[in-house]
Amino acid sequence: MKRQSLVGCAVVALLGLTIPAHAGRQLGQLGKIGGAVKKVNDLRELQVTDQEEAQLGAAVSERIRTRYGVVQDAAVHRYLAMVGGVLAAASTRPALPWTFIVLDTDGVNAFAAPGGYVHVTRGALALIQDESELAGVLGHEIIHVTEKHTIRSIQKSKAVQMGAAETLSGSSALLEKAVTATYDNIVDKGFGREEENEADEKGLELANRVGYAPSGLGEFLTRLKDRNKDATEKRGLFASHPEMQSRLDNLKKEIAAKKLASTATLADRYKKFITYTPTPVTEIATVAAGSAGLTGDTKKAEPKKEEPKKKGGFGLSRMLPGGGGEKQQAQVTGSGSARGVDPEKDAKGGSNPNPVRVTIAAADLAAFKKEGGLR
Repeated sequence: MKRQSLVGCAVVALLGLTIPAHAGRQLGQLGKIGGAVKKVNDLRELQVTDQEEAQLGAAVSERIRTRYGVVQDAAVHRYLAMVGGVLAAASTRPALPWTFIVLDTDGVNAFAAPGGYVHVTRGALALIQDESELAGVLGHEIIHVTEKHTIRSIQKSKAVQMGAAETLSGSSALLEKAVTATYDNIVDKGFGREEENEADEKGLELANRVGYAPSGLGEFLTRLKDRNKDATEKRGLFASHPEMQSRLDNLKKEIAAKKLASTATLADRYKKFITYTPTPVTEIATVAAGSAGLTGDTKKAEPKKEEPKKKGGFGLSRMLPGGGGEKQQAQVTGSGSARGVDPEKDAKGGSNPNPVRVTIAAADLAAFKKEGGLR
């Protein structure tokens, strides 16, 4: 970059000279380089207003719903929205149009998109055993939204840059690139240790604040750890989170250090609304190579065999920002590439991506909290 800047200065210095034709051609090339330098200098990191965040989140949620499908059960969605609504109202961004969605897949996972879109899989709900565990999972995802982890991760990686005069809402091409990068970050890459630890710690506080036992998240993750004890690689929530035992130890330390002592678990109420049965990892149907995610051949997940490491092999299975539409992205995910199929993340989804609309009034939330002894 330093060398390019010097070339740009040389162009300015030569403008007042009489130069031969062949030198003019050379100068023309220097001018192009100087223009390229200016173009690079005009780029800036992704800037997102609250309105644009909502627009971005809606588009990313649509991709997630298209990939996994949506459970078409209003009662389940209403219950999820009640628990999520109680937590969101006590968060630092209660005014967001929070939306809670149950994805139609056996894989155990959860995804938070910007603007208040929180997705939990049917497989995760099946593994969860009480309302405090659900609150732990939702609280964690809510913190990803309130702290804008996805947007900040993209900014740090410079996956999307914009021109000095560009805006996200004013450029469909830029929005598409941002949606692809965000989807990639949420579904495939996941967050780093710093973001995950912050979501864990603040999620505990959020759940405790409204009356849920803060131990819920740890109990769910312990069960998830046992579910994946025979895996030879990280899966689903393991793939993007810190080492599980270290994470569990940190959760216990946080509860003790901050004296988080709420007690509501509400197992009976949870089982009243959620009746799914967990699908063993080895029985999960996964997306086959070359399919678009919702259709095509599927296969049962098998334990991954150890293979010799190949130089430069890792990273090939990740979707590249700006690298094609939803079908192409699903093909890359489904192929498993060098990392092998992840039965939690690459699980086959349902065929209906349409959201399930539920209406919840403030009085409904108040009654829900009173019934559960929540604050």
